[in-house]
Amino acid sequence: MSLLLKLSRLIDAINGWIGKFATWLVLAAVLISAGNAIMRKAFNVGSNAYLEIQWYLFAAVFMFAASYVFLHNGHVRIDFIASRLSKRTNAIIDALGIVVFLIPLCIILIDLSWPFFMRAYISGEMSENAGGLIRWPVILLIPVGFGLLLLQAVSELIKRIAFLTGALPEPFSFGHEKTADEEYAEEMAAKAGTAEAQR
Repeated sequence: MSLLLKLSRLIDAINGWIGKFATWLVLAAVLISAGNAIMRKAFNVGSNAYLEIQWYLFAAVFMFAASYVFLHNGHVRIDFIASRLSKRTNAIIDALGIVVFLIPLCIILIDLSWPFFMRAYISGEMSENAGGLIRWPVILLIPVGFGLLLLQAVSELIKRIAFLTGALPEPFSFGHEKTADEEYAEEMAAKAGTAEAQR
């Protein structure tokens, strides 16, 4: 198990670094978008390449950030139900979800998208828009992004199993931070409990 946990930490480090890199892509997309808008409004000069690079950057952020979000336990879950279950039960549900749904989904999408990328790469597929960009780099983001998510799924599965076997004190590396709505709901529930106790 210690070897698997080392592998999990390595995957976490890789996806952590890639996720932080993706935040800079957001800044790049904003700057390009603002520059393109200024050039178009002020000088009546536009470029399809600038528009498409924004789409490419958005795609990169989305595909690179999926594994980062999973690493930080920020993915969508039904908190109303999960908060009422024990950590052990949640870890079992997570492990089953990873094995039954997430890992097969990633493998299928990598398998389907790789030939799509290869066709675009070999043919040198270009955008149909005048002055548009070559397509294969953005298509490559699909198998790469799902590959990173697959790696993170393996890492999270290792952590859930380690937690269930007593090798880890927590089933994930990073806790899910509560939203303002969740904090408000807990505060209201606490007040209701206090008022009920005073009766």
